[in-house]
Amino acid sequence: MATHRVGIIMNGVTGRMGTNQHLIRSIQAIREAGGVKHGDEVIVPDPILVGRNADKLQKLAAQTGVERISTNLDEALSNPRDTVYFDAQITQLRAPSVRKAIAAGKHIYCEKPTGVTLNEALELYRLAEVAGVKHGVVQDKLWLPGLVRLRHLIDTGYFGRVLSVRGEFGYWVFNGYDGQPQRPSWNYRQEEGGGIIVDMLCHWRYVLDNIFGKVKAVSCLGSTHIPTRLDENNLPYQCTAEDAAYATFELENGIVAHFNSSWCVRVRRDDLLTVQVDGTQGSAVAGLRDCLIQPHGATPRPTWNPDVPKAYEYLDQWMKMPEGTVFDNAFKIQWEMFLRHVVFDVPWSYGLLEGAKGVQLAELGLKSWQERRWLTVTELEINPVGSA
Repeated sequence: MATHRVGIIMNGVTGRMGTNQHLIRSIQAIREAGGVKHGDEVIVPDPILVGRNADKLQKLAAQTGVERISTNLDEALSNPRDTVYFDAQITQLRAPSVRKAIAAGKHIYCEKPTGVTLNEALELYRLAEVAGVKHGVVQDKLWLPGLVRLRHLIDTGYFGRVLSVRGEFGYWVFNGYDGQPQRPSWNYRQEEGGGIIVDMLCHWRYVLDNIFGKVKAVSCLGSTHIPTRLDENNLPYQCTAEDAAYATFELENGIVAHFNSSWCVRVRRDDLLTVQVDGTQGSAVAGLRDCLIQPHGATPRPTWNPDVPKAYEYLDQWMKMPEGTVFDNAFKIQWEMFLRHVVFDVPWSYGLLEGAKGVQLAELGLKSWQERRWLTVTELEINPVGSA
């Protein structure tokens, strides 16, 4: 079996998402499985961990068995044997590093958002296209088992005509006064690229576009429910970014979608993310892994009467879809797809332009909140490199 070594410069993987999802559950898991198989050939990733803290890098390398680390990005980019650059840094650091990697001729794979502004995100796309490098953006929720099941129901016509989509995402993030925070303080500082609108509307863009229909318009309201939190040094700071977003989307096919995203909500639902889809012939509610259905023929006939006890438990009237398929980690699946794209030119649909669409929707969400009005989502204009 022919083996293709792919050197990957992994920048920013000492953070929670970079360590757990990208390094341990994706690249390390792929290496332990013997690589990514493609016909009679196999791709074996060879990562080098790059970051600013040598101690953290050394500990992470020892934990995962990675042999190479560096605190010098320029030096890492100069190695011609490492052909892929991956970025999981905070948003404000991403674009400058990706520009360097493109200039060095590296293929690009990075987390979202891909830029602080839409212009910045589009610039990265244009630069990558001109340089002729392959590029991709993490869009992991497309491979969550629950959403894969939803897409299957749509493809098989289960819903009839889809009417609406309702998403609920979030959990209680402790503010430091009431418990140890689960998220870093920069998430709540606008000046450092924080805010749940920038974070989550990028996700909802690719979920809606790829599963339900192209986003046509958005109306969004943000709120900073908790104004003061404690940082990593247990010092109080003012939150300058929103910690909750309430967004409604109109899709081109007439579907209405609404997503609540909050770090100030206690979970009283099936999962940290639930997506309910209602159609003329049935409904479904998907979590991260499971999916429950209620077809039209099994839909009860509720009667509104607050003066008597309810006749039955509504949650008990939904049927869980059978397990059947075994699902792999969503981040790992997309990593395997991207590596096949890089080595074997397998078709790929999740490049930097898709990342720019996410940034576009986030910008429109923030503007909608500021101006308190609906905004149209237009087709992106791909201008020459260097233009606005």
